[in-house]
Amino acid sequence: MGSVERTLKMTLATIVAILIAYQLHLDYAMSAGIIALLSVLDTRKSSLVIARNRLLSFFLAFGIAMMCFSLFGFTTVGFMCYLLIIIPLLYHFQIEAGLVPITVLVTHLIAKKSIALPILSNEFMLFFVGTSVALLFNAYMGPQDQQIRYYHQKVESDLKGILYRFESFLLEGKGQNEGLLIKNLDKILDEALKLVYRERHNQLFQQTNYQVHYFEMRRQQNRLLGQMAINVNTLMRQSKESILLSHLFHETACQLSEQNPALTLIDDIEQLLETFRHGDLPQTREEFERRAVLFQLLQDLERFILLKVEFYQDYQND
Repeated sequence: MGSVERTLKMTLATIVAILIAYQLHLDYAMSAGIIALLSVLDTRKSSLVIARNRLLSFFLAFGIAMMCFSLFGFTTVGFMCYLLIIIPLLYHFQIEAGLVPITVLVTHLIAKKSIALPILSNEFMLFFVGTSVALLFNAYMGPQDQQIRYYHQKVESDLKGILYRFESFLLEGKGQNEGLLIKNLDKILDEALKLVYRERHNQLFQQTNYQVHYFEMRRQQNRLLGQMAINVNTLMRQSKESILLSHLFHETACQLSEQNPALTLIDDIEQLLETFRHGDLPQTREEFERRAVLFQLLQDLERFILLKVEFYQDYQND
């Protein structure tokens, strides 16, 4: 939920709840607005959970309040008795979200100095109006499909850019990569994951983990690229093997897309691994170290592609 949408929903829900409470001639009508304000949350699911927890805390709190006020009167001692009992109970049952708004309603009993049924009914109606209005406003959540699609395109574009950059480094034999693209992509992936997790919690009946798993897969790939960047930085000379590997990075970038299963790339990697294994032995320490780095890059690239293959196999029928 964007800041503008949140502001509008919270403001309108508060005003509507107050107006309804006034129309019902409820005392302390403003309290219905406060409850609505506190109940407008970022997702439908969280709103329903909070509403349920506050309903439970309402009955528990008012039961304890009636007992304490009956014993100690509508005094500070009676209110202290209520707090000493209700606070640990709500936290014990993990419904503490209702503590503040319900306690505000309980103070109305002190102001009225009564626990008569009409007073209790008034407080319940304030709670009911505020919570119901908030749930109605939370029923609308702006669609995020366009934003999610943007993140898909942005992430794939940036991944391709990083892979092409690695190709260039390997061809030139100059690995001078500061990893800025990888760090920026990591931030974008964090934003995307926050969005899809929130969107998932807005789907009450038809939930799917596809988007969450997709961006998690891309984040794992990006972390692998971060490891590769460290190795690429050590390659300061072109070689036959680095040229072959650069072509594979190029091909990976060309085939990188949400729908591509990437199975052919695995075959290409296996062929290149065989080439590495059966090639001439390195003659110098420097050549040995360079060959070891290239071999590690190839293995990391294989893991990079396997992440996509496994994801595609899990969701190819979705």
